[in-house]
Amino acid sequence: MNQSHSPDVPTVYLDHSATTPTHPDVVRAMLPFFTKNFGNPSSLYRLSDASRAAIAAARGQVAAALGCSDHEIFFTAGGTESDNWALKGMASARHQDGNHIITSSIEHHAILHTCEYLETQGWTVTYLPVDQHGLVDPGDVEAAITPETTLISVMMANNEVGTIQPVREIGAIAHDHDICFHTDAVQAIGHMPIDVKAMNIDLLSLSGHKFFGPKGTGALYIRDGIRLDNLIHGGGQEKGHRAGTENVPGIVGLGAAIERVTADITGHRQKVGALRDMLAQGIAERIPDSHYNGHPEERLVNNAHFSFPGLDGEALLLLLNSKGIYASIGSACSSGSEDMSHVLRAIGVPPAHGRSSLRLTLGDDNTKEEVKYVLDVLPQVIERLREMGSF
Repeated sequence: MNQSHSPDVPTVYLDHSATTPTHPDVVRAMLPFFTKNFGNPSSLYRLSDASRAAIAAARGQVAAALGCSDHEIFFTAGGTESDNWALKGMASARHQDGNHIITSSIEHHAILHTCEYLETQGWTVTYLPVDQHGLVDPGDVEAAITPETTLISVMMANNEVGTIQPVREIGAIAHDHDICFHTDAVQAIGHMPIDVKAMNIDLLSLSGHKFFGPKGTGALYIRDGIRLDNLIHGGGQEKGHRAGTENVPGIVGLGAAIERVTADITGHRQKVGALRDMLAQGIAERIPDSHYNGHPEERLVNNAHFSFPGLDGEALLLLLNSKGIYASIGSACSSGSEDMSHVLRAIGVPPAHGRSSLRLTLGDDNTKEEVKYVLDVLPQVIERLREMGSF
């Protein structure tokens, strides 16, 4: 997609669920570890002391954000690796206890495709349905449990429509049956308070670039007592559980970013929630035949997902791009696919609506003026596309 537009057109970034800019404070924290403090953390000389100390500090920052102990945090290269490690590591470690996994039909592809792979290795997977808002019924989770179930994996918040799942209840059900519970919290960090102990979570995945940290960074929380086989083999880094020289600048950035976004979640929710409500209400009022997807209340505070029947989603993105508005039609990881989103299909959105969807996700850097600009431009663009019969 051509990203250029007229110099006098403002730039409004509304795709924070795809990625976020690395915050200047995070970049400043990272810079010394590219140059001055470049020592390999595994080396024993003094030059490496700063690297080891920085990793330990970042581990503490992530642990504080999740309400767990430092030694329960393991750094990875992102949410996808964390998801793969959680599922494959558990499957390998507990295959003698059972070969059944329960997940939902609207998970990120990092979970769904990993489950599909495990099915080729002799595992059985139950893909739970969701209601019209994208919610998993905890009763369905319990009903799906068999004597062979060793893992339940349900995302904390959906990456497309923003629906927040009842993870505390699902985790409690898992623990009642002595089953490990994993949640993909990639989209939730910074938008809602998370306490892994209170929420009955055994494994949790996160990714730095979703909350103003650097790309290629992530972590997996592994509760004490949970045994996972290694995903990556080699050296003894990460206490022997994740081989490979640590990405020290990235880890430092991840720690700085998560500390920053969790410092005032209440303030963030108030500010961004007001902008999201202003945007969603304005769209509903100004654009006929618009459909708000996802749960009306139990959803990420920054997410507004709509369908506009009568037009093509990609054509909509192109026109918005020409106006300096950057958004998406679904998950960034599946962009370019002509198929309807598996999430929208699961919640019962008709194909004509699903292929005309628009995801708008805000961040702390957005303003009322930007929302007003979008509300001026979007109705005109949609009216033009509908008149043209773009779909």
